[in-house]
Amino acid sequence: MKILVPVKQVASIDGDFTLDGAGELDPRALHWQANEWDAFSLEAALQLAESSSAGEGFEVVVVTVADEHGEEGLRACLAMGADRALRVWDPALAGVDDPLAIAAVLAAVARREDPGLILCGVQSSDSANAATGVALAGLLELPRVAVVTAIEQDGGGLTVQRELDGGAVEVLRLSLPALLTIQTGINEPRRANLRAIKLARSKPSATLALSDLDLDVSDVREVAGARTVRLLERGRGEGASMIEGPAEAIAGRIVELVTRELRA
Repeated sequence: MKILVPVKQVASIDGDFTLDGAGELDPRALHWQANEWDAFSLEAALQLAESSSAGEGFEVVVVTVADEHGEEGLRACLAMGADRALRVWDPALAGVDDPLAIAAVLAAVARREDPGLILCGVQSSDSANAATGVALAGLLELPRVAVVTAIEQDGGGLTVQRELDGGAVEVLRLSLPALLTIQTGINEPRRANLRAIKLARSKPSATLALSDLDLDVSDVREVAGARTVRLLERGRGEGASMIEGPAEAIAGRIVELVTRELRA
């Protein structure tokens, strides 16, 4: 069985960042690192492969939608034990980071790879939308379970536990193919040793353009639910103010305040 694991390199911002006149962030203020949740989803994939006849018949493929910043993360995944890596990039994707748009690209990869299981991190530490994996399942019309905290192979399917509010746990059985979003703490991600890092250099890794996936950038942008208009450095105000009243009035006031800030 093939397990597809989407991963992401996330950026954190230096505390001393500045914006230029066009409202763009200086790239030198960004620090790139692997998304925390993805380490747990990759470890879950590797453990599933290893628990079935020493991994016989299993292939773990990692995929990212990223420019060259994604390469380091893919190499780290190969060193952890992934069998193959894919990076999807096209200059037209620059600035496209909406979870629905990324899910559309990943869906095209999944149709090409035809995995039996897709394991995503619950969310990314930069945007924290927790939407990409769920949207991907929807686009592929796959059964899915979110916020998974335990996985057990069950014949031709899986039995999983998912985290609910208030500390409750739900146990579900699902058939394959399927998609799970993996919560932190489900396992302890392994650390790659020097030998594994060297072996990772010889593992297959490819870069795909949108045309390789029969996609056009307009196809991706059309499904995007949000886009960054511009970045602003807020000056220090006099503190927070409370908005009171019925929900409709509060929503109207929020729209008014956001619109005023965007026009400032």
